[in-house]
Amino acid sequence: MRVHVVVPEGFDNPGQPSGGNIYDRRVCAGLAEAGWDVLVTTVGGAWPVPGSGACADLARIVSVIPDGESVLIDGLIASPAAGQLQPHTGRIRMTVLLHMPLATALDTHHDASAECSERVVLRAASGVVVTSEWTRQQVLTRYAIPAHRVHVARPGADRVAAPARPVRGHLLCVGALGRHKGQDLLIEALAGLADLDWHCVLAGPLDRDRDFVEQLQTRITRLGYDHRVRLAGVLTGAALSHAYITADLLVAPSRSETYGMSVTEALAHGLPVVAAAVGGLPEALGSTADGTRPGQLVPSGDPAALAAALGDWLGDERLRERLRAAARRRRPTLRGWEQTTQAVAKALTAEMA
Repeated sequence: MRVHVVVPEGFDNPGQPSGGNIYDRRVCAGLAEAGWDVLVTTVGGAWPVPGSGACADLARIVSVIPDGESVLIDGLIASPAAGQLQPHTGRIRMTVLLHMPLATALDTHHDASAECSERVVLRAASGVVVTSEWTRQQVLTRYAIPAHRVHVARPGADRVAAPARPVRGHLLCVGALGRHKGQDLLIEALAGLADLDWHCVLAGPLDRDRDFVEQLQTRITRLGYDHRVRLAGVLTGAALSHAYITADLLVAPSRSETYGMSVTEALAHGLPVVAAAVGGLPEALGSTADGTRPGQLVPSGDPAALAAALGDWLGDERLRERLRAAARRRRPTLRGWEQTTQAVAKALTAEMA
């Protein structure tokens, strides 16, 4: 079986470790390992806000795909490109890999033109693959697409060795530094915890929103936290694994999140999580067989609630032991990337039937 995969340029660059890029890479590799003929084409441009040149490139790429072929296209490219894709949906089997609804990606929930383009594309597609049940419900509700055409393929988590003893009070937050990830909320929460023993690493790209990073650094300095909060930049491979292994707690304070791969990566390392109860984060956190959460959920956008949860964690040894035990029990229940690939393959073959 053959599939044409259309993804943003740079998706395979380790220096751009977004959840979407990692997901695309793992799925392409997984499909190839499963025997698929995977033909990857990248498209340049500032997706999901492309210029005219990027749109023209996409139109040329799609136009040369033979009739009847299966195409898996990243939603960052597909959602804003109704004009380029709609003319071809009758002759190719197009499945959209929607990491997040376009309005969420753009942080413009009232962008009527963006929603219109996405609606046209998703309704015309043979199928839609989403990364969480939360996203699936958003798509079904917002765009009224038949339920059988929207498939969930949650991100996987790599199996890792037994975690080392964590460094007490070592907080870790993983994700591109930007308003949607909520690192400013974390710093505000920590502002009231100066008397407790903690330090915090913010790991993720610093160049996605330079104004946000500058404001964040200014706030950290004014609090006198330069020695307690480290902006580590991009961590990958062994460096990222070491950050998880040596951390005491992962904090995911996002304002919006369709799933939250850092949460499952943390759990794979036996690391408990404090996360905002927003989007797909509760789904990623999950629970043990007896219903125990391996962490705590707090209201999104509420630094006081986040501070209370962090204060509880830092000040209550019994709570820490209970959540660490729950995280260890959650580890074996995490999905692997091979299961993600199987779900995507199932969606692709469903549209061939």
